[in-house]
Amino acid sequence: MSLDKAAVRAIAELARIEVRDEELDHLAGELSGILHFVEQLAEVNTDGVPPMSSVADLTLPMRADVVTDGGQFAAVLANAPDGVIEDQGGFFTVPKVVE
Repeated sequence: MSLDKAAVRAIAELARIEVRDEELDHLAGELSGILHFVEQLAEVNTDGVPPMSSVADLTLPMRADVVTDGGQFAAVLANAPDGVIEDQGGFFTVPKVVE
């Protein structure tokens, strides 16, 4: 697929890019080359090739999915405003919002 000046001008307008008239021929050639390469990629047989997110066959180290309190109980409660912490169990109290 090759692009002409009108197509490049329309693409530039859609992309909100200002392109001078003397640059249109050069950009048309470059964009046509890119589209030609994409057409070549579409012809590649990928049957039996699993989808992948990277060309490097790496796996990230995983940690155990364990629920903890973070070990910062006192530090979290120290950030609470006065009168918000209830003495029994260290819970936060909030005003009643539903009647």
